[in-house]
Amino acid sequence: MPQPGSIMTYAACLPLLASALTAADRNWPVIPLHPWAKRPAGHPERACPGTGRCASGHRKPEQRATTDRALIHATWGARPYNVGIATGPAGLLVIDLDVLKPEEPKGAPDGATSLAALCERTEQAVPRTYRVRTARGGEHLYFTAPPGLRLKNSANRLGPHIDTRAWGGYVVAPGSTTPDGTYEVIDDAPVAPLPAWLTTLLTETHKSAPVPVRVHDGTRAARTALERECAVIAATAEGGPVGRNNTLHRSACKVARFVAWGDIPRHVVEQAIQGAGESTGLPPAECRTTIRSAMDWIISHATPREAA
Repeated sequence: MPQPGSIMTYAACLPLLASALTAADRNWPVIPLHPWAKRPAGHPERACPGTGRCASGHRKPEQRATTDRALIHATWGARPYNVGIATGPAGLLVIDLDVLKPEEPKGAPDGATSLAALCERTEQAVPRTYRVRTARGGEHLYFTAPPGLRLKNSANRLGPHIDTRAWGGYVVAPGSTTPDGTYEVIDDAPVAPLPAWLTTLLTETHKSAPVPVRVHDGTRAARTALERECAVIAATAEGGPVGRNNTLHRSACKVARFVAWGDIPRHVVEQAIQGAGESTGLPPAECRTTIRSAMDWIISHATPREAA
C-alpha cells in the first residue's frame, strides 16, 4: 500500500479525486471511504470527539457528504480514499443487483435474474439508465428519486439479491477499487427517473398474508410433497428474510420436479407456495420472483423419472 506523501500515493489519488469531482459536478455529495475498502472513513459515533464538524453532535457519513470542491481536493489529494456517493442527499435511488455468494445453493437467483423475473411477471421494463459494474460483478442502476418522496434503503424487497440505496445509505462510486476489483461505468446514459411501478413496489404496504391452501390436484406423491414443503416454508416465519427466502427457494425446487414430470399443474404449485411464502412475511413480489426462478431452473434441468 502506498505510504502517505509518496509519489505512488499522489498517483493513486488522482483517479479517485477525479471520480469525487465528477460526482460533485452532478451535485452528488460524496464521502471518503477507506482506501481499497467500502467502509466510510472517519471516526464512528462511539468514538466521536465532539469537536470540529462534530461540535454540535456526531455527524454521520450522510451528514458529512459534500460537493465542496476545495474540501474534496484537500481530502482526496492527501490519501487515495475510495469514493462514496450519499444517495439520499444526491436525490438518487440506486438499485443494487448482487451476485450469489459461494455458499448459496446452486440455481438460486442472483440480483440480475431476480430483476428480469420481476419485469417479466409485472410486464414492465426497466429503462436504460446510468449503470455501474461493482467490484464483485454485480450492477448498480442509478435513478432519480421521485420528487417529494423520501425513499429509504431496502433489502430483498424487490426480490432476492436486489437491494436499494436511498436515504440512509450510500453507494461506492466508479473508479473505486477493492480487493475484488474496480467499480466501472458500463452505461454512461443519463440517469432515468425511477419508474412509477418500482416506486409503488417500494412504498406499498403489504397486507396480511393468506393462509396456504390445501391442494387437491396431481398425484398422491406430488400432493404430499407440496403440502410438506408448504409446512416447511411456513415454519420459517421467525427467521430472517434471507433465511426465509432461501427456504422458499429450496422447497420450490423440491416440488418443481413433480411439475416437470407432469404430476401436478405448475399454477397449483405456485399458488400454494406463494401463500406459504407470504405467510412468513416475505413480500409478494419477492415470493413470486423466487418461485419463478426455482421452477424455471428445475423444469429445464429435471432428469427423467426413470433416471431419478
